[in-house]
Amino acid sequence: MKVFFRFFRQYPKESILAPLFKLLEACFDLLVPMVVATIIDEGIIGKNNSLIFRNVIWLIALAVVGLTCALCAQYFAAKAAVGTATKLRRELFAKLQTFTYAQTDKLGTSSMITRMTSDVGQLQSGVNMTLRLFLRSPIIIFGAWIMAAVIHPKLSLIFAVTIPLLALVVFGVMLGGIPLFKRVQSKLDRVTAATRENLAGVRVVRAFCKEQEEISDFEAANRQQTSLQNKAGLLTSLMNPVTYVLVNLAVILLLKEGAVSVDSGSLTQGELVALINYMGQILVELVKMASTIFLVTKAVACGNRIGDVLDTPTGMEIIPQDASAPENAPLVTFENVSLCYHEGSHPSLSDISFSVERGQTVGIIGGTGSGKTSLVNLIPRFYDATEGRVLLDGKDVRSFDPEVLRARMGIVPQKAELFKGTIASNLAWGNPSATEAEMWQALQDAQAADFVKDKDGMLNAPVEQKGRNFSGGQKQRLTIARALVGRPDILILDDSASALDFATDAKLRQALKGLSYAPTTLIISQRTSSIRHADLILVLDEGRMVGMGKHDDLLRTCETYREIHLSQFKGGEEA
Repeated sequence: MKVFFRFFRQYPKESILAPLFKLLEACFDLLVPMVVATIIDEGIIGKNNSLIFRNVIWLIALAVVGLTCALCAQYFAAKAAVGTATKLRRELFAKLQTFTYAQTDKLGTSSMITRMTSDVGQLQSGVNMTLRLFLRSPIIIFGAWIMAAVIHPKLSLIFAVTIPLLALVVFGVMLGGIPLFKRVQSKLDRVTAATRENLAGVRVVRAFCKEQEEISDFEAANRQQTSLQNKAGLLTSLMNPVTYVLVNLAVILLLKEGAVSVDSGSLTQGELVALINYMGQILVELVKMASTIFLVTKAVACGNRIGDVLDTPTGMEIIPQDASAPENAPLVTFENVSLCYHEGSHPSLSDISFSVERGQTVGIIGGTGSGKTSLVNLIPRFYDATEGRVLLDGKDVRSFDPEVLRARMGIVPQKAELFKGTIASNLAWGNPSATEAEMWQALQDAQAADFVKDKDGMLNAPVEQKGRNFSGGQKQRLTIARALVGRPDILILDDSASALDFATDAKLRQALKGLSYAPTTLIISQRTSSIRHADLILVLDEGRMVGMGKHDDLLRTCETYREIHLSQFKGGEEA
């Protein structure tokens, strides 16, 4: 919660004024039973109509002033709560952008969505209620006790016993509820994950008629969350009945002892009514406090979950390199590189070594799960090698600032991702200062210019969320154009032509070869036809390098490469 207070402190005026106005409202509320006692004792019993009228006016005035104070308190409390939540959400989102791939994998997308939405919302409600009631409720409770002592010291002892008992119930529930609500939010992560996965794969679900199975899986996750929510609700639901029983027992005792005092003349009828009103105020405020503590308990649990994210050290450590880089070093070098995604897991890459010179085209091929994407992810340092070193211009990639390192690269991921906006706005991700001419050149090189010209608005044609108004092949070509518009030193194409036909793929490879700035290109492909003319081909199998060389050499020396090639070609010719 330390991180939360860092944002909350930015609203000092609101955090003072909101409780202050509630304090004023509480003071006016405490005067009401005394005015009612005066009306009974001096107005009704004394048959003084003018006094009754004047005191009724006082009651109306107290109600109006109290309402005004309540509205002011609500305004300042809401301003502080919403402002804090907004800044916290912004900080949380910014923090996510600094996470490494490994940290994102560990935390999980669904958990992060829950923390950004539900957890922040619960924290906002908790702040709002706390600012409104953390002074009002105690002032009413202890103020009512003091006023009771002024009216009748002996009967105020009933208040002295009742209030600690009520406090014991309230805080007992609060301490028991915090760990429960933290578990509730964790289970909510699972429900969010099930929902997100189903919505993302809705077409696959329906294609395989798996709707009922998905419903069953969701119901299982939902039942677990509901069961835990019921336990938390059962605990908090005990608060109201227990407090009502205690307060009503106190009222019964007040009536019993008060009747004796009224009969003896040491207490008036109006004062007895005032005492019962004060006990009623205590009951109302304790119910409010119970609701507040219920929200605060959830808010604390949610705040701790948010704090866990914000307190996580982020970014990759930059390791200074003492020795200067050797002259004429290869552009990219892997030295005995191994990679494990999680501690104790099976290595995704084992003992990989190779070098790439400037301007070379490197093909990377292998079966599914052989480590192709893992290998190229080490160059922009999306992950750090578990063993060995990855060098760029002879320097360890860990010695570069990640932003500087990645600015030299154009990366086309395996899954084509476009963002809502326009074609131009998506291309600008690769180079924010790119001119229209540069964008069109990138589109031409990526074999995307023709279909973009057919769109209404061309570069300003709209792109819907995830680019769903484009086909798979069109999205791939647009993501390639996005990488090319930045004129990168290193171009990484991670199976980014899988949706293209052979003719378009061939034109794309020819265009990449003719780029004026001659980037070093790494192409991951499932097709040997896409990489057969590469200067160097790397063949991976279960994370190990089983072949390295040119197409013809690998056909003779590498069984894995030969098997892949023959599965796609017949008799050396395209099948």
